[in-house]
Amino acid sequence: MKHFRPQHRPKKSSLIVGKKALIEAIQLGKQIDRIYLQSNGYRDVIDDVKRIAAQNAIPINYVPVEKLNGFNAGSHDGCIALVSKVQYQDLQQVISWVVEKGEVPLFLILDGITDVRNIGGIARTAFCTGVQAIIIPDKGVGALNEDAVLTSAGALEKITICRVNSLLKAVDELHLNGIKVLASEMTASTSVFDVDFKEPMAIIMGSEEKGIYPALMKACDIKFKIPMAGEFESLNVSVATGMILYEAMKQRLSS
Repeated sequence: MKHFRPQHRPKKSSLIVGKKALIEAIQLGKQIDRIYLQSNGYRDVIDDVKRIAAQNAIPINYVPVEKLNGFNAGSHDGCIALVSKVQYQDLQQVISWVVEKGEVPLFLILDGITDVRNIGGIARTAFCTGVQAIIIPDKGVGALNEDAVLTSAGALEKITICRVNSLLKAVDELHLNGIKVLASEMTASTSVFDVDFKEPMAIIMGSEEKGIYPALMKACDIKFKIPMAGEFESLNVSVATGMILYEAMKQRLSS
């Protein structure tokens, strides 16, 4: 039986309660991590929130009213938003910034990783190994909340995070900028030790349960594996990411 780790209730200071307050916060430039919207709530609230969420690439979680009431945030009219703990950046602007600094791009793409402990651990290692940015989708990834920031030892607040509405489109953008996209895949024939990590690249890491989305895998330039002495189903994604990034850092330091 799978055991679920209880999540802490967000602090009230990190919540935006109600449609009006949400719209005002977005107009003031506040970054929103996600919106919790009552699934059977008022139609005008749902329509207005869906529109402004789409305009600002903010993910929506449709939840029952009990979930919203559980925040203990008072009258919410079917809408509560969570203020982002990180500042999201535009991918193309980040690519240009890295290149203008004279650095070789090394990005990390997270596909379907939902455990905030893994995300926090990955961010911590990424920051320590010279990754310039982590790219995440607006849906299907764990929230970069207080738990994730705590697990990352604050790295999520230091490393650049790009949130995109499509990882496939992000891969296209990376390719247009001359950045190769690599994927860790257990059945690949190439070893991680034979990959040239000195090139501009982005590495995709998928979830332990489902791996990398097939269309994303197909769009990759190189697939590689982490050799294992014993037969085992898979490595923890945070541990695997650490192994790959330290191999990349070793090669870049020795060049």
